[in-house]
Amino acid sequence: MTRPDVLKAAQDNLWMHFTRHSSYEGGEVPMIVRGEGAYVYDIHGKRYLDGLAGLFVVQVGHGRAELAEAAAKQAQELAFFPLWSYAHPKAAELAARLAELTPGDLNRVFFTTGGGEAVESAWKLAKQYYKLKGKPLKTKVVSRSIAYHGTPQGALSITGIPALKQVFEPLVPGAIKAPNTNLYRADEISGFPGLDKDPEAFGRWAADQVGKAIEMEGPDTVAAVFVEPVQNAGGCFPPPPGYFQRLREICDAHDVLLVSDEVICAFGRLGTMFGGQKFDYVPDIITCAKGLTSGYSPIGAMIVSERLFEPFKHGSETFAHGYTFGGHPVSAAVALANLDIFEREGLLEHVTANEPVFKATLDRLRDLPIVGDVRGSGYFYGIELVKDKSTKQTFNEEESERLLRGFLSKALYDAGLYCRADDRGDPVVQLAPPLICGPKEFDEIESILRSVLTEAWARL
Repeated sequence: MTRPDVLKAAQDNLWMHFTRHSSYEGGEVPMIVRGEGAYVYDIHGKRYLDGLAGLFVVQVGHGRAELAEAAAKQAQELAFFPLWSYAHPKAAELAARLAELTPGDLNRVFFTTGGGEAVESAWKLAKQYYKLKGKPLKTKVVSRSIAYHGTPQGALSITGIPALKQVFEPLVPGAIKAPNTNLYRADEISGFPGLDKDPEAFGRWAADQVGKAIEMEGPDTVAAVFVEPVQNAGGCFPPPPGYFQRLREICDAHDVLLVSDEVICAFGRLGTMFGGQKFDYVPDIITCAKGLTSGYSPIGAMIVSERLFEPFKHGSETFAHGYTFGGHPVSAAVALANLDIFEREGLLEHVTANEPVFKATLDRLRDLPIVGDVRGSGYFYGIELVKDKSTKQTFNEEESERLLRGFLSKALYDAGLYCRADDRGDPVVQLAPPLICGPKEFDEIESILRSVLTEAWARL
């Protein structure tokens, strides 16, 4: 196709994901055609700093020839074979590699093609596991408000964003919500003035609310708690000190599985291979995807404790669940090559060393009247926007619509920064650059944000 043909096809035939298509009526759908390092280029040749790593995905940066070569080599040798009663070498090798990297005894890897599927798999496994253990009523799950866990019906039920769920109801029953860990708004979340100044007390309170939800439902009916190490939706909520340690105690006390949804937080995003390692907790299940291949080929995984696999080791029991493309040979080969890059280039150490620089650079934006909070961990940060810094007053729906969708998203993109302006919770700008980035890219991000946010404030 010629360039005009491609742009017309995007308008006339392509249905994009999570996209308000009316935004492009009479205009042009943005078209990204090439990537190199931390940058992507559109169809007209304009360069953009990829401040979101695609979608929290491209950890090692764009244009890595060795990942493309790993895919091509595997496709020539064995392009496809399913993991249904038969195995292939790359899936086995990748499972062993992941088992070496995970904390505790999370040694059994169930492959999917994405994160939502991994979450769906984890809920299904939790239900079947407890039935096999003689506790058939344990089917419910607890997750946190505003949290996003995926689009399949089960994962969407676990998701805590009402606006994303309402048009698809009725969903899977049994998903209970507890408060999140937004320290910036701890006072209004908890109802206790001053709790935002005491992170440990807020962490204890927030974890205890999960425990109360379990007790309210009845511990004999709750199978699992689903949490992200750093909650994405709402704008990067890190856990307060002691939060996950208390959550682990609560889950153990009630015989409830702790599921760490690390679709975003695994594979270096926080400076550790898995998010739980950053905050010193060992879950029963890890769900992951995105950064495992740096996006060069789709893959996801549910990684479980050995004890959860135990009922399936012997006899006739089967986990009657799977995906045609789960553990795809080409994707598994790319994942192995991607992990090689992590080790060879010391990406975990690079993120850990540069995390304070990234935070300090973004903290410079606190002098802007529209910036209420800057929070995050590793290479994963959110900037919450407010109308009044002294009161933390947020924008009403009309103002948020005008600010985020009407101005910010396009203005940041036009200024050469691909990132995310999001109002699934309070209005935020989210940043998660490729892990290869350093001070030069941080300064560029800050400069573009400063210019655009200053203009946004003037417009308000």
